[in-house]
Amino acid sequence: MNGLRAVLSKGALDEVLNLSPRVLCLQEIKMKVEQLPDDRIEKFVHYNQYWNSAERPGYSGVATFSSETPVGFDLSMGDKQFDVEGRFISLDFGDFVLINVYVPNGKRDQTRLSYKLEFYARLLKICNSLHKDGKLVVLCGDINTAHRAIDLKNPKQNEKVSGFLPEERAWIDKFLEHGFIDIYRNLFGARIQYTWWTYRVNARQRNIGWRLDYFLISSGLLKHIDETTIYDDIWGSDHCPIGLTLSF
Repeated sequence: MNGLRAVLSKGALDEVLNLSPRVLCLQEIKMKVEQLPDDRIEKFVHYNQYWNSAERPGYSGVATFSSETPVGFDLSMGDKQFDVEGRFISLDFGDFVLINVYVPNGKRDQTRLSYKLEFYARLLKICNSLHKDGKLVVLCGDINTAHRAIDLKNPKQNEKVSGFLPEERAWIDKFLEHGFIDIYRNLFGARIQYTWWTYRVNARQRNIGWRLDYFLISSGLLKHIDETTIYDDIWGSDHCPIGLTLSF
């Protein structure tokens, strides 16, 4: 979102809500639920709401809205260093567990790189535990790494930039080695689409972007996938929405 209040004030979320999502996952909301303006609350009244805001004001945070009530939910990764930044919500729908995640940015100077890699490790541990318990998982959100050269416009120029470092990309490999599928790449092969564009140099107008937002699904869910979509025609933040349709 790069700030939910800012996106709401632009009316940019209306296009997403017009798609009538049964579940809506937001990242980088940068607010607490009590800061939601009264005239905006009505947009979400028909959803069960799950908010996980960062302790630091105006920073990070995720929210999940679901038209169905899950059988269980969790807001904790079991590690305070991550929980204080509000980066994780897990909803158990029985058929699958949906994890809404906002992976930390490693920063251009790489000052947060070790924190980011530790976050990946903790997240994979949670997913491995769910798989061990026989659960199927949909992991979605801002993964903050472009996996392959095809997933960003200028891979050569960004080889030493956080978001495309070998050690970051290797973590996506690890998720795929542990029973996950990048469903967009699985369905569309070499198609090129991006989900994030810097605000500088008219990057979005020129489509100089990165694919940073993913649905990683347990391989056992593949037969239930109808479609996945990158809504790169919806503006409102530096990211665009992505969608996934499953049938059971």
